[in-house]
Amino acid sequence: MPPVFAHGRLRLYLLKLLDEAPRHGYEVIRLLEERFQGLYAPSAGTVYPRLSKLEAEGLVTYATEGGRKVYSITEAGRAELAGRVGELADLELEIRDSVSELAAEIRADVSGAAGDLRREMRAAANASATQVEDESWKAAKEELRKAKAEWKEQARRAKDESRRAREEAQQARHQAKEAQERAREEVQRIAGQLQEQLAKSGGVLGNLAGAWLGGAASGSGAPSGAPAGSAAGPSDASAPAPDPDWARDVSPTGDPVRDLDRLLDRFRDDIRDAARDHGVTRDQLSEARAHLAATASRIAATLRPR
Repeated sequence: MPPVFAHGRLRLYLLKLLDEAPRHGYEVIRLLEERFQGLYAPSAGTVYPRLSKLEAEGLVTYATEGGRKVYSITEAGRAELAGRVGELADLELEIRDSVSELAAEIRADVSGAAGDLRREMRAAANASATQVEDESWKAAKEELRKAKAEWKEQARRAKDESRRAREEAQQARHQAKEAQERAREEVQRIAGQLQEQLAKSGGVLGNLAGAWLGGAASGSGAPSGAPAGSAAGPSDASAPAPDPDWARDVSPTGDPVRDLDRLLDRFRDDIRDAARDHGVTRDQLSEARAHLAATASRIAATLRPR
């Protein structure tokens, strides 16, 4: 039998099912069996350990109802699901292919069994050509008729499921494309708002932004091209030089918009880690706001068509 789910794909599909509604383990098994039109049903030993692992990773949680664990997806689980929309669309296609392959195996098995049965019937008929057809002969013909009917029904269900899976995959790809466009527009809108706020603030905020950007570019505490004697912000003197290898481990995907989203996620995580480890004062928050505004303005200017 061909593998129904590639490595790690059952984990992703469990998140999808729990995103639709909270479910207990037996209900998840039954839903998977329905999605595969009865051609495949995972065992409890396959589903429950994966649910426990998802719970340990913080992607799902559970509540006990009537002696059963009812699993629900967490915000972290939804975030992972949203970040893998394209992969989920590919998974729908894989499920469709798995259903087709399972149906093909069933057809082959039924066809082989029917061929064997026909040969046995033919041999029996040749051996007893002069005898009246008895009950065993009738039973054999009825068995063949049932096998043919079952094969036709399995083929029809597999064809319907394949068509539905193809339609769902196309819809998922379309939704992923729309989500990508919305994300791009949202990044541009936020960058524009920050730039507009920076332009309106002027004065001290503009000087702080210029000093920080200059220091980031030259590795010093003063802005590049600033007048002699201009003072850097209170934290510039102790700020480390920019790391030239920052985010080198974030491998490119070939989609610039998606790569930018991943870099923004890394930037946010670094700031959060620093705040968690060292704390934040009101003065540091004010200075950080100025730095973020200046950085957003500069990135927005870089993203504008030239």
